Amino acid sequence: MDTIWTPEVDPAVKPKYRAVVRAIRSAITSGALSVGDKLPPVRDLGWKLEMTPGTVARAYTVLTDEGVLTAEVGRGTFVAAPKTEPPLNLLEMDVIEHRTGGNNYDVNLFSPHLPNGGQSALIRKLMAQIAQDPPSGLMHYPSRRGAQPAREAMLHWLRDVTLGPLNESDIVLSHGGQNAIMLIFQTILSGRRPVVFLEELCYPGFRRVAAALRAEVVPVAMDEHGVCPIALTAAAERYPEAQILCTSPEVHSPTCGFTPLARREEIVAVARRYHLQIVEDDCYRIGPAQAPGYRQLAPERGWYITSVSKTISPALRLGCAIGPRKQAAALHRSAEHGFFGLATPMTDLASLLLSHPQLEEITARTRDGIGSYVKTAVNILGGYELCWRPDVPFFWLTLPSGWRANAFCRAAETVGVRVRAAEEFAARNAQTPHAVRMAVNAGVSLASFEAAMVRLRELLDNPTEEIGV
Repeated sequence: MDTIWTPEVDPAVKPKYRAVVRAIRSAITSGALSVGDKLPPVRDLGWKLEMTPGTVARAYTVLTDEGVLTAEVGRGTFVAAPKTEPPLNLLEMDVIEHRTGGNNYDVNLFSPHLPNGGQSALIRKLMAQIAQDPPSGLMHYPSRRGAQPAREAMLHWLRDVTLGPLNESDIVLSHGGQNAIMLIFQTILSGRRPVVFLEELCYPGFRRVAAALRAEVVPVAMDEHGVCPIALTAAAERYPEAQILCTSPEVHSPTCGFTPLARREEIVAVARRYHLQIVEDDCYRIGPAQAPGYRQLAPERGWYITSVSKTISPALRLGCAIGPRKQAAALHRSAEHGFFGLATPMTDLASLLLSHPQLEEITARTRDGIGSYVKTAVNILGGYELCWRPDVPFFWLTLPSGWRANAFCRAAETVGVRVRAAEEFAARNAQTPHAVRMAVNAGVSLASFEAAMVRLRELLDNPTEEIGV
């Protein structure tokens, strides 16, 4: 029996067969058409759409050639099952190690390398689809209107985050999280020498953006729950010209910490008293948010940053910045005056990828893969002071007495493991703990990662005589 379905064809799309192609793709993406559904016969659909049968047949042929549809002689045309790439076996990745120039010994733990839960196959499929029929075309400048489907898809992707009233017009797309920080700082900062408050250990990109915009950086003391309200108050009293507090309340990098709701509310109270804007970096969260974001708690001064780098792929350089509703227009201008907007093929990809029905399952597989590496590290290094979370792609290791962070990093490199010292996350001349951050690297096999953890434990168990002299 034929599917009772008629595509919603955009009359502005020319030629007509491309409008039909786009409508069918949209129906599959939205779930209006499912795998195995039979499409109407060519003549019937042509009659409904007031098009020639040849126009509809050409659209069917394009989608059949791409594998989106399948034609069976004597039966009709059906929605094809997507070709999925099987998840990588996390225990057998030597082929990838060889292809990417890695080996079984040298392991770089500087930045997270995500497991492949199927996202690479999905991205390739969507890019091929866009190359055949780019919805935004290939001869136009980016525009706010043209990027609306991508913003709507980003809104869908953020559906589990509590950010207060939010619609697609509040979202400003960016070239990853770092670019989102730049856009927000450019929108907020004013004056000859503005001041930015940072957590005393924080993502180094905050400092780099502040330096680029000639802002002074002031670190604020933390405890296990994040920024200390008393320390923030003291800093605000000392620096009345301060304009921004940057924080990572859901997943703090580098310590894996979390800021509970009560502490967030205390921070909001201080920010309101001293007229501080709160910039929340949420790039490292992979699981559900555990507490409302600052844009929900303080809608007049809460700003939000995220990207797909730690959940889907860092190669895409896709993220977003969201500000208070009254600042939405100014934030859009910061992006448009800086780079017009994301390239139209990227917004086309974002609109399909972030709303794709397979993405939730892919993200779950990626999260499970991260958990396998985390479990391995904890099993080997858990006897030391190791901060970790099962869905966070890095660990924070406080070194035992006798080791200094920089010395440990040098020693680790001699045994083929690269880790980051606490100093890299602190302001210059700051007092830093003797600790290191290690990221999950799923670009090497789990066996190679496990061997690297064993080598690190041997260093921890057997410090050289020179350490501590």
